Amino acid sequence: MADMWAFRDAVSGWAAGGPGEPASELAVRLGLRTAVLLEGPSDLAAVEGLADRRGRDLAAEGVCVVPMGGAMSVGRYAGLLGPPGLGLSLRGLCDEGEQGFYDRGLARAGAPPGGFFVCVADLEDELIRALGTARVEEVIEAEGDLRAWQTFLHQPAQQGRPRQRQLRRFLGTKKGRKIRYGSLLVEALEPGQVPAPLDDLLANV
Repeated sequence: MADMWAFRDAVSGWAAGGPGEPASELAVRLGLRTAVLLEGPSDLAAVEGLADRRGRDLAAEGVCVVPMGGAMSVGRYAGLLGPPGLGLSLRGLCDEGEQGFYDRGLARAGAPPGGFFVCVADLEDELIRALGTARVEEVIEAEGDLRAWQTFLHQPAQQGRPRQRQLRRFLGTKKGRKIRYGSLLVEALEPGQVPAPLDDLLANV
């Protein structure tokens, strides 16, 4: 796993304008065949959490999950890791509102778009809808965040908003919370509750 983190770091440096040799050498050493491109670390936590629940070792399968630091980086990362670069097969998740941007970025990199699965708003929204708001609130309480959640609900901006939107906003109000709950919400899913984009992604890597 340490080598996989080193690969992610090498790719991040490469995307920022550094040399590509460290990433290329690590890709060969790790036997990588597929890169899963995700917007950020909360998506990473969810994808790897579900893979663990299903008994899969993605690294051993030659699959690296790469957080890009935002959807606008997809063209850059696709070019580095896909056909023009390391030649890896590309998979990933994208939000419905950014699908056109992804399609253009992948097309520029010569990568087929079919391996990217679309979330309506984002992955957190998919997980909240899959679990239901009452179950998500139970997870929040179990994590000791009930007081913070209740304080958040009393904010004027939250009055009258649908519970699902309130929960989605709450997860993004504190640094690190989205990452933590990315894993926690996946852990709370029953087998038949896995959101389709997440389920389809893991079925195709």
